[in-house]
Amino acid sequence: MGTKKSRARAIALVAGAVLTAATLSGCTKTDTAAGGDLLQSLKDKGTVTVGFAGEAPYSFEENGQLTGATVALHREIFRNLGIETVDGVQTDFGALIPGLQAQRFDAVSAGMSILPERCEQAAFSEPEFMYTTALMVKEGNPLGLTDMPSIKDKGAKMAVMTGAIESDYATSLGIDATQVGRPQDGMDAVTSGRSDVFALTAISLNWLADHNPDAPVEVTESFVAEIDGKPQVGAGGTVFRTDNRELLDAYNTELRKITSDKDKYLSIVGEFGFTEAELPDPELTTAKLCTGDI
Repeated sequence: MGTKKSRARAIALVAGAVLTAATLSGCTKTDTAAGGDLLQSLKDKGTVTVGFAGEAPYSFEENGQLTGATVALHREIFRNLGIETVDGVQTDFGALIPGLQAQRFDAVSAGMSILPERCEQAAFSEPEFMYTTALMVKEGNPLGLTDMPSIKDKGAKMAVMTGAIESDYATSLGIDATQVGRPQDGMDAVTSGRSDVFALTAISLNWLADHNPDAPVEVTESFVAEIDGKPQVGAGGTVFRTDNRELLDAYNTELRKITSDKDKYLSIVGEFGFTEAELPDPELTTAKLCTGDI
């Protein structure tokens, strides 16, 4: 049996090791009570951490500050839920759901398309935005590209953002597309000649072009993509973990107050280029989108 001094020293070392482990764990995961209520935990902290991919005008950093239409919605909704601060963790689009599942953040703030395969991995809010697709091409559109089939017909070199719906469109149409991590990378691929076209949501491409006026690119008219003759209705929402149902339900209650009031909706997202055209159709629900029953 050791002395009192040696036993005290051993206890101190163990306590220090536990503290160090807890500190390291806190660096990589959001703090939640084990098996507890995330909504209450976030209220207690006063902060929610969201994952974002840097796709303007949905969610991005500007002058070191998190901003965008989705972020503006989140600040309004989470404030109404008693959570004052929205922090962000930037990651590639394709890593957002895996990062959410790994508890790197509490929700995904990216206007992410609500798709059946994604609904199997995470829980989506009701739709926050409707969207259409567009193409960014070289100035003058030398190949005359207008939609997804025209890319295949002309044998154009295409860039898409990893994990984005346009990547799925390309796969479905048998187009071999180059994957990029960010919208800026897609535009750079076009301006450098590595790609002839970059496909993304129309509102994102128009924002990108408007904020890079010297780039020798243009954006085509937007369109609703068709796969196997079926129009692809595009709608995006906020993403939560499947076991955070109370948080999701509370979020949807506040979201409904906004999307049911056109003026309120536009007062929050209008400054980011969103219009009444992006206001979700009340008949288009997440349940329908998750089953593909649209």
